[in-house]
Amino acid sequence: MVKSSGNVIVIGRKESFLIRALVGKLGNEGYTAKYVPANIDDIEDNWGKDGILIYYLEAEEILPDKLSTFLRDKLNDTDRQIIVIGDKGDNEIFTKAIGERHINKAFTRPLNNDDFVDYLNEEGEKISGSSRKSILIVDDDPTYMGLIREWLRDRYKVSMANSGVQAIAWLTNNKADLILLDFEMPVTTGPQVLEMLRSEEKTRSIPVIFLTGKSDKASVVQVVSLKPEGYLLKTIQKMELIDKIDTFFASRKM
Repeated sequence: MVKSSGNVIVIGRKESFLIRALVGKLGNEGYTAKYVPANIDDIEDNWGKDGILIYYLEAEEILPDKLSTFLRDKLNDTDRQIIVIGDKGDNEIFTKAIGERHINKAFTRPLNNDDFVDYLNEEGEKISGSSRKSILIVDDDPTYMGLIREWLRDRYKVSMANSGVQAIAWLTNNKADLILLDFEMPVTTGPQVLEMLRSEEKTRSIPVIFLTGKSDKASVVQVVSLKPEGYLLKTIQKMELIDKIDTFFASRKM
């Protein structure tokens, strides 16, 4: 059976017999699974860029505020979801602390390991995010960025940077399949950011589509003259944006 992403981390307060049994089962099924203690440093060290994340709750376990905040922020920043396994009431408390949109699925104990593996085999690619294209939005308007991210996050891995400098720093350690770049930004403009991207070996081949709030002919000509892969007006609506990005990626496969 082919797996979409073989990496699995099982987070828990302690390495209980049940966690060892689950990790062993996943290993037997061909996954690379490991237990990770439920503390910020260990989770940070083992997070990875993709893979399946699982939190195995002990009975009546409630996450410390610092840990729940860390998980919520980390899941949000990396645009990922986590599976939680625990008693029904504990799962509900965990979901409320982390945020429902960050929970892929809640499994109640006692866990049927065979059914759980079947679920991962079916949904693992979607959970891990390994198959989804990565889009970086660069814009100094956090409200607009957040809106575009919400529109796209069900289909793509979406990250955000509020300046050109932040974008370059993010790209040092991360990969983007497409950059949506605001044309008009203070300090470092979109054209200047594009110039920086094209000057570096690591980033010069990343496709860039400009976002512009101006639709007059002179402004459009200026945008196009920089030879990005395309441009989008900021007045674009959700379904049109999704369709254009889907079409863009489809065209690059041909």
